[in-house]
Amino acid sequence: QLQASGGGLVQAGGSLRLSCAASGRNLRTYGWFRQAPGKQREFVAFIRWRGSIIDYSDSVKGRFTISGDNAKNTVYLQMNSLRPEDTAVYYCAISVRELGLTFATSYVYWGQGTLVTVSS
Repeated sequence: QLQASGGGLVQAGGSLRLSCAASGRNLRTYGWFRQAPGKQREFVAFIRWRGSIIDYSDSVKGRFTISGDNAKNTVYLQMNSLRPEDTAVYYCAISVRELGLTFATSYVYWGQGTLVTVSS
């Protein structure tokens, strides 16, 4: 079970931190995805515990930071310099795969999503 939290309303240029807590044993990779109204779900970032591998989409690189607390099975997404185009429902997910981690189809466990709204 995944529980995402931390969404809300923020002005452009502001910051938010999302959290994703997983119950049960630690799994291999956590990912963040987002879905804006009328658009497909898109990759935001992932963190793979083994090898400490991190990747971001080009649209958030330099503004968002993914991190994790392995002992707590919790992953964070620090979002800075937010833009109106970042408005979306943000989902955390878990994958047990080694490759293809920017694709939603690689993830098998999904949280319920948390809404982020950035006003201009």
